[in-house]
Amino acid sequence: MLILASASPRRHELLTQAGLSFTAEAADLNEELLAGETAAVYVQRLAEEKAQAIWNLHKAADTLDDPLIVLGADTCVASEGQILGKPVDTADARRMLELLSGRTHTVLTGIAAVTRSRIVRGLEITHVTFNVLKDAEIAQYIASGEPMDKAGAYAIQGYAARWIPRIEGCYFNVVGLPIARTVDLLAQAREALVAGERSL
Repeated sequence: MLILASASPRRHELLTQAGLSFTAEAADLNEELLAGETAAVYVQRLAEEKAQAIWNLHKAADTLDDPLIVLGADTCVASEGQILGKPVDTADARRMLELLSGRTHTVLTGIAAVTRSRIVRGLEITHVTFNVLKDAEIAQYIASGEPMDKAGAYAIQGYAARWIPRIEGCYFNVVGLPIARTVDLLAQAREALVAGERSL
């Protein structure tokens, strides 16, 4: 049994695209950045905390015949020493887009699979280059509503694609979940479960 510890429709779509059967349930966590925390540590911590929280809720359903695996993920954008999550309002969205304008930034996604045997962790990093954005373009984009629930205030698979001439790394990571890395991570989690059963 696989549970995705996320309410993100993009992650849901990507896992479905990869041919995986799962249910989805969001974890209710405080997602504030801790003092001194780097972007990589931040997304890896939240991915694991999300997966662990949902595992704890459903661990009674874990059986040898149908082992429970919970997948957690968290994505952030890092630029000019700042970590950008989802904007809190339109002013915050504008601040983020102005920061990304004309620069190359980093998109980081932490992933974690929690099982009874172990926790398997991973981190995917992609570099994304933005064209210089005009004030009117930023205003029009914010008015569309698209930036408001996206890390870094943009969706690469949406209107913002017109501003991105180059990426280095996994495209799906920028959408919200690095598919190849995730499939490999889940395979490692299943292997750990099998190894654990053999040792019983």
